[in-house]
Amino acid sequence: MNISIFGLGYVGAVSLACLARDGNQVIGVDIDPVKLELIKSGQSPVIEEGMPELMAAMAKSGRVSVSQDVQHAINNSEISFICVGTPSQENGSQDQTAVLRLAEQLGKALAGKTERHTVVFRSTLLPGTVEGSLKSLLEQHSGKQDGVDFDICFQPEFLREGSSIKDYDNPPFTIVGANNEAAHQQMQRLFGHLPGQYHRTDVKTAETVKYFCNIFHALKITFANEVARLCEGLTVDPFKVMDLVCADKQLNISPAYLKPGFAFGGSCLPKDLRAMQYVAKQADIEIPMLSHVLSSNQIHLQQACKKILALGSRDIGMIGLSFKSGTDDLRESPLVDLAEFLIGKGMLLSIFDPEVNLSRLLGANKRYIEESIPHIGQLMTSDIDHLLANNKVIVLGLNDKHIVEKVLAGLTAEHTLIDLVHLKQVSDIRSRYIGLCW
Repeated sequence: MNISIFGLGYVGAVSLACLARDGNQVIGVDIDPVKLELIKSGQSPVIEEGMPELMAAMAKSGRVSVSQDVQHAINNSEISFICVGTPSQENGSQDQTAVLRLAEQLGKALAGKTERHTVVFRSTLLPGTVEGSLKSLLEQHSGKQDGVDFDICFQPEFLREGSSIKDYDNPPFTIVGANNEAAHQQMQRLFGHLPGQYHRTDVKTAETVKYFCNIFHALKITFANEVARLCEGLTVDPFKVMDLVCADKQLNISPAYLKPGFAFGGSCLPKDLRAMQYVAKQADIEIPMLSHVLSSNQIHLQQACKKILALGSRDIGMIGLSFKSGTDDLRESPLVDLAEFLIGKGMLLSIFDPEVNLSRLLGANKRYIEESIPHIGQLMTSDIDHLLANNKVIVLGLNDKHIVEKVLAGLTAEHTLIDLVHLKQVSDIRSRYIGLCW
């Protein structure tokens, strides 16, 4: 395939060398003549393991050329990768000067080309940038239309400095955001041979996932470092602790808990976070990330409350009260907090939870209802059909399969379903559907 790459920093230079190695004809484009001369002479413009040897071999192969001429690069390629930098400005915003200027130049070059062309953005870009300002500039300056005369894609890169060739050849996955089948097929021909799953998605999702992969990496590093500071105060070996934390592949190092959903609660997570915050306070140890987990959880609860109140209905049916499906444990249940908030705002609640049956509650849960939330206990019903029939706003907080099926079967076009559990089977819902989790 004939390819042009704009921007020859780490991502661009490594992509150029690897794509040429895989048999493609590649034109490298950059405004820096020093980089172009280095590549032309078989030298790498970046310091990276394996790059000097690979670039030297590719220069000799005849499959690599360089240019400062955008029109030449577009005319002599069928697909262009955009790898220019998008650094931070002083206020934290993204500096898109280079990519915006390049989009204008690409548009002008596309105006003079008769064949359909694909433009693939690999620069890290704020969600909405490709289909917003960049698409607009390409169409404005080419006089052509995206999806008709040219195609735009976004392919996030996951190359780490120091191991970028290895990362290129062994990606965790390949993600391509595109809005038509032709572009997806073209990209799959280029990258479908790589190990790891190939994911097709839309452009905006592809832009977004890049950010949250990087943020998740930063989050994990910060978590491990805050654990280490706490362990030091407890005179515990943090390496032994984190080795055992990582040994749990069912919950800790897994997709568990990494689904958008409602606030957490129960008898373990909140109290354990508070206990460690107190330990840190006593030892004068700063753990800003862990210290804000509970407040972030509270904000998530408040957001759900605001969205429910915005519907303007006073009659609300709640499915679920315990902190988790399949249990009658009401201790620190976010659904109890939600119910108390709505009651405080004058809402008329009916509550159904198959596990929280007042007649058979025992011990701590019975005392909790009788002493702490007797007003909520009076609002509970064992008749889910009656609840559905008499409330047009339904808040679903249980993910029990049989309960969910019954709720979906009982909904009408007049209902509004507030989903706190991230339903999968929503295609046949006849009511207004509001997912509070995303």
